[in-house]
Amino acid sequence: MLLRKEAEAWEEKLLYPGAARSIDAGRARPEAECDVRTAFQRDRDRIIHSKAFRRLKHKTQVFIAPEGDHYRTRLTHTLEVCQIARTVARALKLNEDLTEAIALGHDLGHTPFGHAGEDILDATHAGGFKHNEQSLRVVDVLERDKGLNLTEQVRDGILHHTGPFIPATLEGQLVKICDRVAYINHDIDDALRAGILNFSDMPVAEIKILGENSSVRINRMVKAMIENSWQKEAITIGEEMTEAMNSLRDFMFRCVYIGSNAKREEHRARHVIESVYNYLLAEPDFLPEDSKRRIESEGLPQTVCDYVAGMTDRYILARYHEFFLPKPWKSA
Repeated sequence: MLLRKEAEAWEEKLLYPGAARSIDAGRARPEAECDVRTAFQRDRDRIIHSKAFRRLKHKTQVFIAPEGDHYRTRLTHTLEVCQIARTVARALKLNEDLTEAIALGHDLGHTPFGHAGEDILDATHAGGFKHNEQSLRVVDVLERDKGLNLTEQVRDGILHHTGPFIPATLEGQLVKICDRVAYINHDIDDALRAGILNFSDMPVAEIKILGENSSVRINRMVKAMIENSWQKEAITIGEEMTEAMNSLRDFMFRCVYIGSNAKREEHRARHVIESVYNYLLAEPDFLPEDSKRRIESEGLPQTVCDYVAGMTDRYILARYHEFFLPKPWKSA
């Protein structure tokens, strides 16, 4: 049974005309189609089974090494983005499989220690560093030695989930907005739990528009996306909601993302990443064998950058300990 054919026919019949169809998906390297799964379903599965996806569970979202099990990690953030985006995609009759694949893959290239890690690697690595570009590099080059060979639609959504460019598909545009919806709300939730914020600190006008807790805020934002994007050629959350969301984001930068007690370890995190990066540049023999094989084709700086960016928080700390801290002396 060609279940894929049935799924493609279902998409053509039921999806919004502007939604992406898996039958139109293209890959850089042609490959035989699956009898069961559509092209976007295969992309989703490849991302979930990737090593980079598994590493997200031990990568910082905002709070470095928090004492508690309920703070978000890069993996839980990814899952929350995916959940919100799929809800809206279903309501708008967009392609849920494409939406899910982009959402699950959008942060695969993120560094250890969150945006602090991204910033220091951008300043340290001669070629600069942007996590969205690294996410694309992960799926194009680093996974499975020659990449996952994802469809162009998923690759475009991953690359353009942040920054000034507009994704080529409505599904990509949706994930871009849902990424911001997710992190603003769950970062507020984590900041309140940590005591970094009190509810009385929250900006009154924005909370009046968006809602007093994360559940209400997300629900209102989801409804706003659906109402303002229904049967449209672009995804938007509406002018009022966009202004309130951006204002709340600015508030989070002032009160949480920069200078709060929760960020007091960032200077140490930056030191760890910079030190390990420079050490490996000087001592490439300490790179793993699979990385060493890339030096000739990629160059040493890019190889080191790829290796460091892929590390989890705890793994880079272990390597820092190995490289820079004295080892216990043992008698003969």
